[in-house]
Amino acid sequence: MTDASTATPKTNARPPRRQQLDMADQLKQLQAGAGTDAGADAPAQQQQQPRQASRPPRQKNTGRGPRAQQPQQQKAQAQQQQPQRAPRKVNPVLERLFELYPQLFGARFVPLKLGVYEELIARHPEDFKAEDLKIAMGQHARSTRYLEAVAAGLARHDLDGNALDPVAPEHVHHAILELHRRRMLRNNGNAEELRPQLVARIAKAVEASGLDREAYAVLVRSRDANANAVVDEALAELAEQAAKREALLRAFEASGRSEQEFADMYGMKPGDVTRTLQRVRDDKKRAEAAAAAAAVAATEVQAAPEAEAAPAATDAPAAD
Repeated sequence: MTDASTATPKTNARPPRRQQLDMADQLKQLQAGAGTDAGADAPAQQQQQPRQASRPPRQKNTGRGPRAQQPQQQKAQAQQQQPQRAPRKVNPVLERLFELYPQLFGARFVPLKLGVYEELIARHPEDFKAEDLKIAMGQHARSTRYLEAVAAGLARHDLDGNALDPVAPEHVHHAILELHRRRMLRNNGNAEELRPQLVARIAKAVEASGLDREAYAVLVRSRDANANAVVDEALAELAEQAAKREALLRAFEASGRSEQEFADMYGMKPGDVTRTLQRVRDDKKRAEAAAAAAAVAATEVQAAPEAEAAPAATDAPAAD
C-alpha cells in the first residue's frame, strides 16, 4: 500500500478558488489603485457589473415625445438660421428735428400741421437743405407711429406744440387702411382674420368724423373695390346699431315708465339705457340741424341767380 505522504499529486487538481469580492470592495480597490491582482482583475470585474449600471436613467413620460419636440426645435433652428438684420440707421435730419422739437419728433408722435415743411425751411435755413428735409419728412410721415397718430384722429400741431384742427376724415381713413395693409403683411396676408378689426375701426372713424354715413361714404370712396366693400360693411353695421337704438327709444316712450323701471323690465343696466336714449336724441338733433342747413343752402343757391339779375335791370337805360 502506498504511503499517502509519498504519493504523486494529481496534476488535474484545481487551485483554490480566489475569494470573490463584493461590488463595493471592487469599486474601492479600483478607486484606490489596489494591488496588481486587483488591477488585473478589473476588466473581469467590470464585465461582471450589471448591465443596468451602464444604461442611462429612463426619463419620465411627460407626454412630449420626440415628435412633439420637433416643431419647436425646427422653429428655433429656423430662427437661428435667419440672417440678423442690421439696426436701421436714423436719418441725421430726423435726429436734428428731435433735438429741436422733441415734443413733435420725440417718443410721442403727433400729426403735424399742413405746410410745416415750409415753416421748417424758413426757421432753420442753416440747419436743413431743402431736399434732405423733404426726404426726412417723408420718412417721418410714412412711419407706422405717425400713421397711428393720424388714424387715432388726433389734432394737428404746429412747430410750437399748439393743437390746431383735427385731422381730416379722409386722412384718418387712408391711415387706417395703410396700417391694415402693413398688418396683413406681418400676418402673412390673412385678411379674414383682420377684417373685423378693420371694419370696427372704420366704424369708429365714421362716428368720430361727425359726418352722416352717406357723406362719409362719398368722401372716402375710391377705385379700390375691397376698400369700398369694407366701408360699406362698416356703414351697414352703424345703420343696424342706429336702428336698434331708435327701436329702444320708441319702446321706452311707449312704455310710460321711468328709465330705472324700463331697465329693470328688460334686464338692462340703467346707465346703459340712459346713454343709449341720450345718444338717439342727440342723433336726431344733429340730423334735424343738418336737414335745416341743407334747406338753407338750397334756398341760397336758388336765390343767387335772381340777385345777379337785379343789377342788370337797374343799369338798363330809362325809357323815354
